[in-house]
Amino acid sequence: MNDYFKTCLYDRHIELGAKMSPFGGFIMPIEYDTIINEHNAVRNAVGMFDVSHMGEIFIKGEDAEKFVNYIFTNDVRLIEPGKIQYGMMLYENGGVVDDLLVYKRAADSYLLVVNAANIGKDYGWICQKQEGFKVQINNASEIWGEIALQGPKAEQVAVETLGLDVKDLPFYAFIETTWEGEPLIVSRTGYTGEDGFELYTSLEKTVKMWDVLYNDAHVQPCGLGCRDTLRFEVGLPLYGHELSEEISPVEGGLGMFVKVDKNDFIGKAAIVKQKTEGIVKKVVGIELQDKAIPRAGYDVEVDGRVIGHVTTGYHSISTDKSVCMALIEKAYATLGTEVEIRIRKKTFKGTVCKKKFYDKNYKK
Repeated sequence: MNDYFKTCLYDRHIELGAKMSPFGGFIMPIEYDTIINEHNAVRNAVGMFDVSHMGEIFIKGEDAEKFVNYIFTNDVRLIEPGKIQYGMMLYENGGVVDDLLVYKRAADSYLLVVNAANIGKDYGWICQKQEGFKVQINNASEIWGEIALQGPKAEQVAVETLGLDVKDLPFYAFIETTWEGEPLIVSRTGYTGEDGFELYTSLEKTVKMWDVLYNDAHVQPCGLGCRDTLRFEVGLPLYGHELSEEISPVEGGLGMFVKVDKNDFIGKAAIVKQKTEGIVKKVVGIELQDKAIPRAGYDVEVDGRVIGHVTTGYHSISTDKSVCMALIEKAYATLGTEVEIRIRKKTFKGTVCKKKFYDKNYKK
C-alpha cells in the first residue's frame, strides 16, 4: 500500500473496515458492506463516496475561454458561469487524453475535474498546449477533497444535514459557497444515474463533512465497486474502458459531446473524418440470454470469429440481467444483432441493445 496515494479519508475507511484496493494510483475503498447493498442504497435512498482521488485543475486568464475551447471537445461559449459541461480532451488522432467535467466560473476562469489515474498526464498535456495563450494553470488536486452524495434522498440530506441551499440548484450546475468557514464548491451532476451532489472543499473539512454525513442514519458509505455498477447500468463511460487513447468519442457513442462546428480544437480533423467517412468499430450494449457474467476483456464473436471485446460487464443489480458494453465491429452494431460472448471455454448468446440498461433519475 505504500506505493499508492491515500486520500484525506483513508483513516476513516480503515476504521469502517472497508475492503481496500488500488485504483488510479490511489488505495481506495471498494466496499464497506456489500456492493449489492451499497448499490441499492444509492438507487433507493442515499450513499456517499470518497472521490477525493479525482483531479482539480484550475485555468484562468485573459485567454482562458479560448484555451479551454482549444483543448476541450465541447463548447464552453454555450454555457453561462455556474454551469458545467461534459466532454473530452483529444490527441490529434482523435484518441482520448481524458474525459472530464468543465466548470465555468467566469469567462476567464474554469475548473477542470479529471480522472484520478490521469491527473499527472492531463496536467502535463495541458501545460504543453498553453503556448501562445495568456493563461495560468494550477493543478490543485492535492489540496481539494471531494465527497459525492448520491441518491433520491441526496437533496434532503444536503439541505437538512449539511445546511446547504441547493434545492433550486439545476442539473449540471454548481455554486461556490462556504462550509464551516472554508470554500466549498457544490455541483449537481452525478455519475450514478441518480440525483446527487459533488462536494469539493479543503482536506480538513472533507473529513469533517464525512463524519457529519456518516452520523446521518439515512446515509450509506459506498465504495468504488458500486460506483462502477451504478454508472455502468445507465450507460456512462469509464476512461480506459469505453474511452481511451485507442477509442475515440465517436467510436464510444459520445460524438454529441464533440462540437465540430466550433473553431479549431485539438483532434478536430480526426473526428470530422470519422463522422464523415464512418467508423469501423463502435461501443454497444449487449444483453445475454444466460445468467453468465461477461467480464471486461472477454471476446465477442459471430460464427466463431472475434469481432470485438467486452469493455465493462456485470449481472445488473437493478435489472437482474447479464449485460455488458462492448467495442465491436460497426457492421454488427445494429440493435437486435445476435452475437456470442466467450466466457472461458464456452460461448453464450447475446443480443446487441442500447447501452443504457437502466433509466436515469436525475433532477428534472
